[in-house]
Amino acid sequence: MSTEFIIAAIVTIVGLTTPILLAALGELVVEKAGVLNLGVEGMMLMGAICGFGVTVSTFNPWLGILGAAAGGALSSMLFAVLVLELNSNQVATGLALTIFGTGLSSLIGLSYTGFIAPVFGSVFPSSLASDPYLKVIFGYSPIVYFALIMVPVVAWFLKSTRAGMILRAVGENDLSAHSIGYSVKGVRYAAIAFGGAMAGIGGAYFSMVITPMWAEKMTAGRGWIALALVVFAGWRAGRLLVGAYFFGILMALELYAKAAGFSFLPSQFWAAMPYLMTVVALSVISMRDRSGGNAPACLGKPFLPST
Repeated sequence: MSTEFIIAAIVTIVGLTTPILLAALGELVVEKAGVLNLGVEGMMLMGAICGFGVTVSTFNPWLGILGAAAGGALSSMLFAVLVLELNSNQVATGLALTIFGTGLSSLIGLSYTGFIAPVFGSVFPSSLASDPYLKVIFGYSPIVYFALIMVPVVAWFLKSTRAGMILRAVGENDLSAHSIGYSVKGVRYAAIAFGGAMAGIGGAYFSMVITPMWAEKMTAGRGWIALALVVFAGWRAGRLLVGAYFFGILMALELYAKAAGFSFLPSQFWAAMPYLMTVVALSVISMRDRSGGNAPACLGKPFLPST
């Protein structure tokens, strides 16, 4: 196995992993606040089209990323209002958000079919980014480095900051947090908006980096993998990174298996492998610990204050 092949494989895995990692980090914060948002796929698609549209209109991918974050956050607010103000079922509302985001992104995307978005320049000198060997470290989109930086940032926020401790308290016992004066709804609104913004940026990675053009349903179910990844990682940011790259390797395996022409198994098997492994991983975790493990105690439960 040549060095060039190994480098190419690593670059591919990193690229496939980044959008899942971004969306999962956002969902981790949402779930730590006690809210289960199954609309990650819809928010990713909204971020993908908003980021692409802003980039094509302004010729500035940095503004496109801001547009993607805004698109994901705004779509998440629809979910937030329904579950926090009207106490609608979080599972049903999240599924509705996925359907809504899929349909609306397709509708908006009709105006951008055939356009190609300007791409990011390298954050490092071209001599490093284009080097056949050094590109494995310096040759990625800025979004990749942002995703990697956000892993310790989110871990530090949840564990070591007062705001993070309040968020975790809301997720563990919302009534107690409310009784001592914390705004449960305010914390959850902020967490949901952050989760939507991160999912939007993850979706924009598809339309602005992987293939800088728009296509319907281009996230291809990655939002569901991100949801499973949060459980797979035991609601811990550090484990999210490991789990994300595990699924990234599986998706890269699909690409290389097809390229190598492994005909003893149908191509559909390789395409389904990441999702099969998602189901297997969640089943193993469920059998190992039926008590919910590290899941926040109020996860998925409506907030019903007595006063």
